[in-house]
Amino acid sequence: MNLTMKKFARRDMMIQYMKLGFVFIFLMILCSCSNDKEDIIVEEIPEEQVDTDDPVEEEEEQEEEVEEVEEEISYVLPEIDLNNWKVTLPISENGKPIEVEPPEILDYANNEILKPFMYNDSINGALVFNSYPGATTTNSSYSRTELREQMDSGSNSTNWTFAEGGIMKGTLSVPFISKDSNNEFHRTIVMQIHGRLTNEQRDRIGENDNNAPPILKIYWQKGKVRILTKKLKDLNTSGDDILSTDAWEDDDGFIFNEEVGDNKFSLEVIVSDGKLEVVLNDNESKIYNDINMQKWGVFENYFKAGNYLQTNDEGSSAIVNYYYLEVTH
Repeated sequence: MNLTMKKFARRDMMIQYMKLGFVFIFLMILCSCSNDKEDIIVEEIPEEQVDTDDPVEEEEEQEEEVEEVEEEISYVLPEIDLNNWKVTLPISENGKPIEVEPPEILDYANNEILKPFMYNDSINGALVFNSYPGATTTNSSYSRTELREQMDSGSNSTNWTFAEGGIMKGTLSVPFISKDSNNEFHRTIVMQIHGRLTNEQRDRIGENDNNAPPILKIYWQKGKVRILTKKLKDLNTSGDDILSTDAWEDDDGFIFNEEVGDNKFSLEVIVSDGKLEVVLNDNESKIYNDINMQKWGVFENYFKAGNYLQTNDEGSSAIVNYYYLEVTH
């Protein structure tokens, strides 16, 4: 009996040892699986970091680019001194186009009347002239947003002759102009030299105002620059007869070869005794120095610049940008 009990006891111990062995093997397997998983996780971590880091770097680069662009953007004002200019607008008051003179014109950016027609494009450094059909002056059929030179600030009475001379320089563009029913661009006058009668001349020939013809009109026309001047209908005209508007007519005009389109271009108008010259982009030049220019010497003159739209078509309009404008005498 004792021997039998000892056998059973040994068997039970062996069973317990076997159970412990199985438990140990099972734990080893679990540990091995756990280590494998940890290895996998460890291997995946760098991949996750790479995937998540790339967009962050791109965002940081984009932010840096935006900051650089913002730093590069500069706000530029046009190089135009308005102390010796007044402006005529395409809107009316008491039946006449509104005109704004110095000193009011100097605050055009805050002037509620001027804001729709004359304002800064501070990104491109331009003074913008916006015009459309509206109010017209006495001797015209078209409206304008146009500057008129005033040698004596705030007064139209002081002007200049060809003998005294003058130079007007401008850098400008026509970024927008409407089209007619034939899909052709309208045209606008961007510079002028306008004649003027002195008070004595006006009274002598019995006129009601000081108006005289414009000796020079410079057009933006179909993407090119066109010049129109005046000539006497009869070259033998002399004396006070020369002062009559009816004594003069348009010449055939001249178109520069270069196409400016909506690009920026420069114009220089040079006036001296008996001579008128217009220069486009310091490249092409047209000179007038014939008898017509010599006889024009009896008139006073003043420069004009801006947007004198040459149409009354419904819905038409134009934008003229001036980046630089200067007059010297």
